[in-house]
Amino acid sequence: MALWDKEYLKLCKEILKEGEEVENRTGINTITIPDYHFKFNLEEEFPFLTTKKLFYRRAILEMLWIYQVQSNDVRWLQNRGVHIWDKWEIGEDGKWRANQNVIENGNIVKKDIVKDFGKEYAHTIGTAYGWIVREYNQMNNLIYKLKNNPTDRRKVINLWQDAHLDTAVLPSCVWSSVWNVNKGRLNAWVNQRSCDVPLGLPFNVTQYSVLLYMLAHVCGFKPGTLNWEISDAHIYVNQIDGIKEQIRRGEELEDLPAPELWLNPEIKDFYDFDNSKDLKDIKVLKYKHHGKINFPISQ
Repeated sequence: MALWDKEYLKLCKEILKEGEEVENRTGINTITIPDYHFKFNLEEEFPFLTTKKLFYRRAILEMLWIYQVQSNDVRWLQNRGVHIWDKWEIGEDGKWRANQNVIENGNIVKKDIVKDFGKEYAHTIGTAYGWIVREYNQMNNLIYKLKNNPTDRRKVINLWQDAHLDTAVLPSCVWSSVWNVNKGRLNAWVNQRSCDVPLGLPFNVTQYSVLLYMLAHVCGFKPGTLNWEISDAHIYVNQIDGIKEQIRRGEELEDLPAPELWLNPEIKDFYDFDNSKDLKDIKVLKYKHHGKINFPISQ
């Protein structure tokens, strides 16, 4: 079994065994543990799950939307067949609508919510993710430091900006990353404040691994380690059956090897990697998996 599958299923088992059932804003309870940490050597294995099908094209395009295109416009993703942000898209009238739990007089109440962001934010997710990256010039600053001062200890991307939280539909779950170079290898430490383990985590780990490979490629380093720190790692109660099936696959089915990541060696600039739906410069090779598992999404 791939190393990432082993670590991932270990986390899932810990949540099911040790987790506490809690209420949250979505109205769907979660089984939650307060923290979790893991570490990968990306030279040893590239982390794509094999115990379920990972829709890696969608994951990579979302990462490029945030860090390369630096956009908050959901239509960019939709034009490429990616619909993971549709539920958080602000409407044409500038309003976002959802049915969520809120606190009223000390009690949790399920209500229809309408939040007016203004028509200037129509079809976006507000001031979040790619908007923050562009507003604070974070990728350009990171790439400049990696190329010109790789031992700088302030190579940080911070997507959690207090001044812009009220105008974000969903504040960043993966909210910061710290980058360093050691012995010619690029390493990253990623912090996640809240983690939907069945749906979000497989995407997130793949995204930051691809991003690390891309940055190492254009800045002249080898890929190194990826450290991942989670606060509030959870499984929604309506995802438990799917996770149990994935655990069963890991215990009973044939072990499958991890696939390989290919980057176009001719690309020298991070912003030149193709971000069309074809992803011509980023390929996943030899990917085998045990099939799709449908997990419901909670808004």
